[in-house]
Amino acid sequence: MSPRRTAALGRTVSPGPHHDGSAAYVPEQEPALGQTVPVFVRVPAGADVRSVHVRSTPDGEPRFAEATVDRRTGSDVWWRADVEVRNPVGNYRFLLTDARGDYRWLTAAGLADHDVPDHGDFKLVTHAPPPAWARDAVIYQIFPDRFARSAAADGRTAPDWAVPCDWDTPVIGRGPQTPRQFYGGDLDGIAERLDHLDRLGVNTVYLTPIFPARSNHRYDAASFDTVDPLLGGDAALARLADAVHARGWRLLGDITSNHTGDAHHWFTAAVSDVTAPERELYYFDAVTGDYESWNGVRSLPKLNWGSAELRRRFAIAEDSLLRRWLRPPYSLDGWRVDVANMTGRRGADAYTHEVARLLREVVAETRADGLVLAEHGHDHTGDLDRDGWHGTMNYVGFTDPVWSWLRHGDEPVPNFLGTPGGVRRRDAHAVRATLDTYRSLVSWRSYVHSWQLLGSHDSARIRTVVGDAARQEVAAGLLATMPGTPVIFAGDELGLTGANGEGSRTPMPWHRPDSWDAGTLAAYRRLIALRRAEPALRHGGLRWVHVDGDTLVFLRETPTGGVLVLARRAAGTPVRVAGLPAGENVYGGAPALRPAADGTVTLPADGPTFQLWRL
Repeated sequence: MSPRRTAALGRTVSPGPHHDGSAAYVPEQEPALGQTVPVFVRVPAGADVRSVHVRSTPDGEPRFAEATVDRRTGSDVWWRADVEVRNPVGNYRFLLTDARGDYRWLTAAGLADHDVPDHGDFKLVTHAPPPAWARDAVIYQIFPDRFARSAAADGRTAPDWAVPCDWDTPVIGRGPQTPRQFYGGDLDGIAERLDHLDRLGVNTVYLTPIFPARSNHRYDAASFDTVDPLLGGDAALARLADAVHARGWRLLGDITSNHTGDAHHWFTAAVSDVTAPERELYYFDAVTGDYESWNGVRSLPKLNWGSAELRRRFAIAEDSLLRRWLRPPYSLDGWRVDVANMTGRRGADAYTHEVARLLREVVAETRADGLVLAEHGHDHTGDLDRDGWHGTMNYVGFTDPVWSWLRHGDEPVPNFLGTPGGVRRRDAHAVRATLDTYRSLVSWRSYVHSWQLLGSHDSARIRTVVGDAARQEVAAGLLATMPGTPVIFAGDELGLTGANGEGSRTPMPWHRPDSWDAGTLAAYRRLIALRRAEPALRHGGLRWVHVDGDTLVFLRETPTGGVLVLARRAAGTPVRVAGLPAGENVYGGAPALRPAADGTVTLPADGPTFQLWRL
């Protein structure tokens, strides 16, 4: 079949009416309470839209205001309306009316020809914004025990809980020894490998816990007052921080606000004396003396945020653990908060939002540009936009849908939450619906400051999920080009594998460069470079162009420019797009976009493929 005949089979598509929270549509990105701000709707010039109204809900009461045409471009009409920012989080949506008087709602969830509830409305937020640097971050996640060993690690004695392992010993993915395998990676080893991160293009390092514990993952902290000597101690953290900051990068820690380990000195004091002040820091049954723990894991006793003393020790006091590590000589740039979804929640106790606000307030007091990012494995939407967490680890709104679309093979792969049956294969319509649903329930600001990830130390590796380098490149392309903060789990760029969280904590094969997937590493480097070079990929909106079972096409746009992205999991039918300007291909090798006589451009049909054009 000739290329001309193949192209003729493709149908013509074009973007529909659009609004999002990016600067092209909401020029005032940090509105103040009481301010009136303009908002814009972009409508294709040929669309049957005769009038536009904005509906806001100040103090909970609906209010309509008529929009006016602000300007016309070659292919679009831009409507403007004004919204009063009456409340700290204010909702608004648009009513689009056609020539017959029929209307559709445009909300953050998309266009609807029926009435829809307010929870999917666009949102304006007046709370203090996240730190500005976070919008430009590309984060590299390191599990310290498995990243790199310095020479000093050879002189350290393995602890009594550990099963010492050579660097090439296979990781045990399941069973009682999984938290006990000890490879001996340390912080000086990380510092010695920062050139690799530099060549990759990342600019932020996130460390999973570094405090003393009785496991390799260290989420069972025995103290928050010192760095684990097995990692090199406090001095090693100071050296690593100096090395990271000398490159102009950021360094993030991992704090557990939901629980400690049962060897923590707070807990040992609490169990040894029922009158100890530490007793109130945990949940103890008054009759049996038994204690609450995380998911019934006895080594992880749960903290009681109803305790004023816990709030003082953890956050408020000038020498609190939250503040100490943000100050010199360590100067962490913020915290990822472990199990933030469960923090402060237990039966009738509901302190989560109080805790989130408290931790954010304390971090901002200690260093104004500090980040507070929440771990949340399922529906995080009710926990954001409340002057607490700046964002979340977006497993359900990014990781799971990308996995389900690119899933390959028949072997079961568990998702992060262990849903029965694991990752189910879905088409791109379901992927877009999932992305849009979760995005619509939080402000644009919370969404773009949330972490988008293809996997972590708690999940399977992306290579295992998708099965091959070609599909991993598509996944990495989405990671680099979708809104949000991209996070790379150390080793994904080398094509490392792992079928579950524990099994994915693979030692970095520094001494076996022949085992690296050079093509995957090159793809990650190019994609990260594009992310950092193209303002639209860091600050632009998200406008869908086309979705079919195997294809996602979208635009990322700023007021000064944009890019077009094509992601295919398999070969399919060419897609003709109307209303786009010419564009040069900057990733993927496809031809430049040149509008035909009818004003359409034709996108390639091969796959799997990831393509990007600068418009």
